Amino acid sequence: MAIKISLLVIFFAVFIAVGIICRRQSKDVNGFVLGGRTVGPWLTAFAYGTSYFSAVIFVGYAGQFGWSFGMASTWIGLGNAFIGSLLPWVILGRRTRIMTQHLGSKTMPEYFGNRYESKSLKIAASAITFLFLIPYTASLFNGLSRLFRMAFNVDYSVCVIVMAVLTAIYVIVGGYMATAINDFIQGIIMLVGIVAVILAVLSKHGGLMGSIIEMSKVDAGNGLQGGFVSFLGPQPFYLLIVVLLTSLGTWGLPQMVGKFYAIKNEESIKIGTVISTFFAIVVAGGCYFLGGFGRLFTTQDAVSAQGFDSVVPTMLSGLGDFLIAIVLILVLSASMSTLSSLVLTSSSTLTLDFIGGYKKKKMSEKGNMFVLRIFVAVFIVISAVIAIVQAKSKVTFIAQLMGISWGALSGAFLAPFLYGLYWKKTTKASVVVSFIFGVGMMIVQLCISLGLFKVSGAFLSLVFKNSLYSGVFTMLASIVIVPVVSLLTQKTKPGKVDEMFQCYDRKVTVQVRNVLTDEEK
Repeated sequence: MAIKISLLVIFFAVFIAVGIICRRQSKDVNGFVLGGRTVGPWLTAFAYGTSYFSAVIFVGYAGQFGWSFGMASTWIGLGNAFIGSLLPWVILGRRTRIMTQHLGSKTMPEYFGNRYESKSLKIAASAITFLFLIPYTASLFNGLSRLFRMAFNVDYSVCVIVMAVLTAIYVIVGGYMATAINDFIQGIIMLVGIVAVILAVLSKHGGLMGSIIEMSKVDAGNGLQGGFVSFLGPQPFYLLIVVLLTSLGTWGLPQMVGKFYAIKNEESIKIGTVISTFFAIVVAGGCYFLGGFGRLFTTQDAVSAQGFDSVVPTMLSGLGDFLIAIVLILVLSASMSTLSSLVLTSSSTLTLDFIGGYKKKKMSEKGNMFVLRIFVAVFIVISAVIAIVQAKSKVTFIAQLMGISWGALSGAFLAPFLYGLYWKKTTKASVVVSFIFGVGMMIVQLCISLGLFKVSGAFLSLVFKNSLYSGVFTMLASIVIVPVVSLLTQKTKPGKVDEMFQCYDRKVTVQVRNVLTDEEK
């Protein structure tokens, strides 16, 4: 217990100290929200990775999908690395940084407002961002609390409150730069911690090969011998759905794309791409690989009684005190880094886009900073309260909360954001349709999940099977909907779109020196 408490005290002290040190760089809105757009590749890459992977991944998804797919769940981590990390950096990174600076956009809703010349789109996007980031944030508290109960036997509410207060302190004081530096520190902990935990857990069954042999003996059902150690697992199509949601979903999440707004320069984007991909391979690949052995540590009856969120904590419960402390710091790092990113994204969009969109008189820099910090606290309080209420009522579990949030945000934002960076003919009407479709689909899914009504028919039953299926369908459908609607509604195309796209063209002046030829000699 002394080891656990000591490490936690050091952990929290470092992050609060970083917040205080970074106070100077968060005196204005640009510094507080974007770090002055001077953040280097290492900090940005780790900020992207740690915002991506949290207790939702480590406890919720690794447990649920490791149980469902066995070792094939590792494909989810690899999908996260290459589709969710590598490709966004390559396809979105440079253009996002250039376009948002050209338009003067600090947030994703502000980008929509400026890119499509619509104040109403900015307000709508900010409302969607704020509302659908709350359940995701609540799910972070949920996953973390299970591990704290295992290690300290502390009440869930106490875990939530402590984590919320400490995150609020360093975000309010230090802003984006404090978050980025802490994300870097937390990322190093995650890299080292996941490797140590995997080695320790697998050693209980004779190492890697011994664990694989034991997993091959587990009955996968449907007459599939050794299904949990097969290449694609016992449910390949469901595996594909999970890979797409957790990987493609990052392309439309404001807290993820926002990292590209703040990066320093083009060279930083190239370096950050490599670092971010490596980080994702180790952390995401490691989490899902570890979860793939969950059936060696618990039973179907236990999972039925306690839920999938209990699988990973059960796997870790037999570790020594020092490793338990490492796991706590690992998951705490993953959760707090994601929480700080979500909080900063939500408070900035609510202050700058939603409230700023309605106010006729522009707020002063000092006024914006005051409101920003107030909403950081408000967002954390709301999320913490929802997390506590959700845990007591047991409405749903981690994966469902995350699926609904990711489905709504990415279903609404992914296509308009992507096409807005590359295609001049993207129209305001297509963005409106994408917003309505993305949010509408996930509200229907939420109602179905809560048992308010049912759907019939083979196609609808498949689409609304759970939030993962409907989330993937919504994202893929929006990629088709936006260009089709744009071609039909060209009258709503922004008037200054050609001027906007000039930011990608740079004029270079080259000095030319005359060289004498033999004839001239």
